[in-house]
Amino acid sequence: MLPEGEGQAVAAGAYLRSAGWTFDLVLTSPLRRAADTCRLTGFTGETEPDLMEWDYGGYEGIASRQIREERPDWDLWEHGVPEGERAADVGRRVDRVIERTRRHPGDTLCVAHGHVLRVLTARWLGLPPIAGRLFLLGVGAVCVLGREGSAGAVELWNFVPDPV
Repeated sequence: MLPEGEGQAVAAGAYLRSAGWTFDLVLTSPLRRAADTCRLTGFTGETEPDLMEWDYGGYEGIASRQIREERPDWDLWEHGVPEGERAADVGRRVDRVIERTRRHPGDTLCVAHGHVLRVLTARWLGLPPIAGRLFLLGVGAVCVLGREGSAGAVELWNFVPDPV
C-alpha cells in the first residue's frame, strides 16, 4: 500500500470514530490490501470471502484501455471477463454478505474493493448487480448504507476524509 493510501485509511478510521460509529460486525476481503486497510482504520475485521474483489479472470492485470484495443465494445459491467466473473456472479456473493449483515443486530463495517462494493451498494438498494456501474467510488472513501423504512438507502457516498 502506498503512503497516500495508508493516510486515507487512517483518516477514514478517525472520521468513523469521531462521528460516533461503532460496529458489531467488521468484515474484510481476504486480500491483503483490504486487511491492511482495515487494520489502519483501527478496526479489527473478520475475513469474509464473499467480499473478494471481482474475479478479473483472463483480464487480471490488464487495463481496460488495453482490452478495448482488441474488443472495442467491451464493458466489464455488460460482458464480464473470460474465465472470471460477470456482474451477476458478484451480485450473488454480495447478496450473501447483505443477508449476513441483516442477521446481525448492530452496524456492520465492510472493508473491500471498489467494484465489489459498488455491486454491494446496488444490491442493498434492490437494484440489479449491473447498476453498480452508477456508483463511482474513490479510493479510501467512506460510504454509509442505511434504511428508509424497509427500503435500502444511501446515507453518505464517496466521502474522503481529510488526512489526520
